[in-house]
Amino acid sequence: MSVVTASAILPVQPGLLARFSDVLWRRPSVLLAVLLGPPVLWLGVIYLGSLFALLAQSFFSIDEFTGLIQYQWTLKTYGELLHPVNLDIIARTVLMAAAVTIAAAIMAFPVAYFAARYATGRWKALFYIGVMLPLWSSYLVKVYAWKLILAKEGILTWAFTKVGLMPVLEAFLAIPVIGGNSLSVSYIGTFLVFLYVWLPFMILPLQAALERVPPSLLEASADQGAKPSQTLRHVLLPLALPGVVAGSIFTFSLTLGDYIIPQIVGSSRLFIGQAVYAHQGTAGNIPLAAAFTVVPIVIMGFYLWGAKRLGAFDAL
Repeated sequence: MSVVTASAILPVQPGLLARFSDVLWRRPSVLLAVLLGPPVLWLGVIYLGSLFALLAQSFFSIDEFTGLIQYQWTLKTYGELLHPVNLDIIARTVLMAAAVTIAAAIMAFPVAYFAARYATGRWKALFYIGVMLPLWSSYLVKVYAWKLILAKEGILTWAFTKVGLMPVLEAFLAIPVIGGNSLSVSYIGTFLVFLYVWLPFMILPLQAALERVPPSLLEASADQGAKPSQTLRHVLLPLALPGVVAGSIFTFSLTLGDYIIPQIVGSSRLFIGQAVYAHQGTAGNIPLAAAFTVVPIVIMGFYLWGAKRLGAFDAL
């Protein structure tokens, strides 16, 4: 009595598509190249290629007599960044970005902590909707709305007048440098709009980091006799540091490069984004505009390097 056994291996299917499928199954590296090839090519050629082409312009210079670009490699344009007026633009932008980042972290922490520790079910859904709802509206609409809110005849001035706090607002506006005729033409107003626009980018990473903190660690800290302030300083903040770093990358870098908010709300003093726009647009000085774009890249590079040295990315 003979036993007929069927082959466990399926026969090779005819057709080009079937053969290509067999190759992808036998060679995972080919499958990986097929999947990642188009996006990597797009990122390398279109995005990074255009960025490097722009940065290459920073090594050229402008002929002061003809106003034409001299396509000769030089560091003259970077030397122009050391002029007092350009250093003032860089310092102003970095200080504003740092202030917005610190304020966003302070404001985001209690909100994120409540969402991570106490919000559940419907309340957590409402939290995500409340945080992300401002992101669903137009960026320009939000900025122009804030310009109306902060104007001298705006609702904020009206509210301060009604509650009798107008002298406090006038005292803030009287502060040299950061004050102005009204909030809509002052650095205080620019700061408030930056903080409103970028705050969700700090809340969400911080909330995700706080959710990964085991409640048992907080309970153990309390059982050991630690005060709430000690638990916050020695347990909660170190574990939440990756979320703060992730959020600060967004808030700091976005503030460094933004030019729309300072253009609409604030004084006539330029930020880096406005300087890039002005030099490549009305002034036609593309090399200096490209040199200005290098500044945020270098600053963020040092920031990420320092954060990595401090171990802020270890728990990400």
